[in-house]
Amino acid sequence: MVNSGFPDDLVRDQHAWNHTYQRLVTCRPEEYTVLRRRLLHLSCRIAYHPHWAGHRSAASWAELRHDTRRHEVAQRLARAV
Repeated sequence: MVNSGFPDDLVRDQHAWNHTYQRLVTCRPEEYTVLRRRLLHLSCRIAYHPHWAGHRSAASWAELRHDTRRHEVAQRLARAV
């Protein structure tokens, strides 16, 4: 997982959101609604996670997304080697 001070469950939800979003790009029409609902569910879990209590900011959300993407790229590169 990403070692950036974010709780593991929050990072897992962000990773699942990224994965679901990528699947949405190439999904079949019958999968579209299910994937959109999954994105909505994950978005709510991320936005209302207790970690953000009292100090939620756009910058911290961007940091979570950036750190998660960087970790995903590093994993893909490690698998490719």
